[in-house]
Amino acid sequence: MTEESALREQICLLAKSMFDRGLTGGSTGNISARTPDGGLLVSPTGTSFGRLDPARLSRFDAAGNLIGGDKPTKEMPLHSAFYETRNQCGAVVHLHSCHSVAWSLMPEVDADNFLPPLTPYSIMKLGKVKLLPFFMPGDPAMGDAVRGLAGKRSAVMLANHGPVVAGKDIEAACNAIEELEDTARLAILMRGYDANQLTPEQINQVVTKFNVEWD
Repeated sequence: MTEESALREQICLLAKSMFDRGLTGGSTGNISARTPDGGLLVSPTGTSFGRLDPARLSRFDAAGNLIGGDKPTKEMPLHSAFYETRNQCGAVVHLHSCHSVAWSLMPEVDADNFLPPLTPYSIMKLGKVKLLPFFMPGDPAMGDAVRGLAGKRSAVMLANHGPVVAGKDIEAACNAIEELEDTARLAILMRGYDANQLTPEQINQVVTKFNVEWD
């Protein structure tokens, strides 16, 4: 099996795992990963994470030209923006996960630091998550908003829509977006309680020890 064939299989396996656990439903969500030659494999438009076909993934060359597979997701501007602005970006995942969307609707959410510091793991895997305003699905302005962050965030939350996370590879991106959803779920569960969040000192310890991007 070639490296690209293995990557195709891995994309579909991880996508199905997230679908089977209810992290995105129907034909929602999209996923992409860098190929060994610098191109991209991308989930096609209108497809379900539960039934992706490795052979039909959209295939882009290193210059950004579609050279094979089905028509790509309409959210390509989001994916392209992360690849263009983050040097170590090897994969991008976008979900319509329920708890993160619910948390984006809450009036107390900090737009510059979307997730409350409830565990060290969201800090370690995501850094600060930027809450972006509502955009119409497929609007290229979403990509412009990500470019406006100048590569400083590996994860954003689209208000009333869903999270988008970039990682060094497909497994890291999937693990990070699951951590985002888990933390949002905790935030919903703890809403209205006087929960013991991590202190600024504890956050700084995590950021320093694990060399987290935190600005």
